[in-house]
Amino acid sequence: MTITAFFDGTVLRPETPLDLAPNTRVRLTLESSAAGPAPVASSFLRTARALDLDGPPDWSANLEDYLYGDVAEPRD
Repeated sequence: MTITAFFDGTVLRPETPLDLAPNTRVRLTLESSAAGPAPVASSFLRTARALDLDGPPDWSANLEDYLYGDVAEPRD
């Protein structure tokens, strides 16, 4: 099997899912690729901040109500 992966400084991350069971031992032969720079991993918090979402000030306290209930006005 030949796969393409990028190294994030700690681990190799395959670009496509592998058909392997968890904890399967494999033997790797590494060859550098000229495919360009690897994508930069982003944190969830960085992504969330970049979305610049706006909403009621009590989102965290009443998230379930906003997602599944019928809340017309924010609660205290």
